[in-house]
Amino acid sequence: MRAVQLQAVGRIEVVAVSDPTPGAGEVLVRVQAAGICGTDRHLLKGEFPCAPPVILGHEFSGEVVAAGPGVTLPLGTRIACDPNIACGACDQCLRGRTNLCRNNVAIGIHRDGGFAEFAAIPAHRAVPVPDLHPHHAAFAEPLACTLHGVDIGAPVPGEKVLVLGGGVIGLLAVQLARNAGAEVTLVTRHPAKRDLALEIGATHTAATEAEARALLPQGSDLVLECAGVAETVEMAPRLTRSGGRVVILGVMPQGETVRIEPFDLLFREIQLLHSFINPFTQTRAAAMLASGTVNVAPLISRVIPLAEAAAVITAPAAPGEVKVLVVPD
Repeated sequence: MRAVQLQAVGRIEVVAVSDPTPGAGEVLVRVQAAGICGTDRHLLKGEFPCAPPVILGHEFSGEVVAAGPGVTLPLGTRIACDPNIACGACDQCLRGRTNLCRNNVAIGIHRDGGFAEFAAIPAHRAVPVPDLHPHHAAFAEPLACTLHGVDIGAPVPGEKVLVLGGGVIGLLAVQLARNAGAEVTLVTRHPAKRDLALEIGATHTAATEAEARALLPQGSDLVLECAGVAETVEMAPRLTRSGGRVVILGVMPQGETVRIEPFDLLFREIQLLHSFINPFTQTRAAAMLASGTVNVAPLISRVIPLAEAAAVITAPAAPGEVKVLVVPD
């Protein structure tokens, strides 16, 4: 089969590899759609730990076409992959913090993933999505990650929520905060993304920190940092009202640092929180997609064949681009 393989830091190619065979407790998935994530670019640059050579792709949907011993999931089931495989035995797993598992193995990062014609995954990581178009089902993983961050931030009706970053996580966060009854402002330099945010439920948008401050002179009750760059991480506390909270969802390169003033956080009692991946939220995400509670159709910028995926991952995201889907067929 054809697959997009990260062969080493800085080297990614479309290659021919043997079709995977599902082992005990695993299913073979015919991949129908897989999303390119900013993390894939971090992996290529060596900014996020992984285990090359490995087939990338951790946001994907497909159909179960074969199963190993011990699997009861019927053939033909349409699924979305929940890529994180916790060990269930370490101290973090035993206290219910599976996203912090010391031995976590992520599909598409530490073992072969969904930028391929087929993928073998544990059956318990295959979330049934019978009522979803495959393109929409591929959003289950990023939505699950966003859900975890919004759960931590816990917006309530009437609060003011500021979302920093107009990528897929930011635009999903806009919808989740709006659904919680909050007044939502998105900050991004890209005018097309500001227009899209208004279309999907943002109350206001801003292009700069100064514009955001003019809209919210007292600051926001909750700031969701979704861009994963130093500028917005440093900006987030400054745009938070006294007694408010910040949740960092964006992924910065490993080793990069930012400047934050602890006295300001102390004196204004700002809660600085972080959100990592998607513990126990993927089934909720799939249900929200199926019900239409979250609309992902406007977030699909383009759909490309597998043959183009390596080149797209290697290049910077195009201006205004939100989500690129890879379709093997």
